[in-house]
Amino acid sequence: MTVEPGHGAPAGGSGKTRASDADRGRAVEALSAAFAEGRLTKEEHSTRVQRAYGSLTYAELAALSADLPAAPPGPPPPPAAAAVPRTSPLAVASLVCGLIPLLPATLAAIILGIGAHRQLRRTGERGGLATAGLVLGVLWLALTVLFVFVF
Repeated sequence: MTVEPGHGAPAGGSGKTRASDADRGRAVEALSAAFAEGRLTKEEHSTRVQRAYGSLTYAELAALSADLPAAPPGPPPPPAAAAVPRTSPLAVASLVCGLIPLLPATLAAIILGIGAHRQLRRTGERGGLATAGLVLGVLWLALTVLFVFVF
């Protein structure tokens, strides 16, 4: 068992430092991991666990795992999450303006939507909201023109 600085024995200290219950627990976990890997038989594991719980010092705990690797290899690290492209602020503004059925907001939605699409081609950001804002702006503009000329 390797003692980490800040976890029991002071760095560079002797093995005469008394071990805590947590230290004994970590030693038992290391022995159990070695047993699970097939490095210890059931009898060896049982004997060493009993000795670990009866150990008073770091030296006694270290002796229990001296013939074992310092740290068993852990599972492979998880694959890095793919970076999700951020959403363009122009696209968000276009959608917000597209939700307002007033002519100035409608025109702003169209202008912002077109600007967002230009920006998206350069930056690779997500742009579904720009399309939605542009469509809503055109829809409100068409309804406004229809209302003015029909009624």
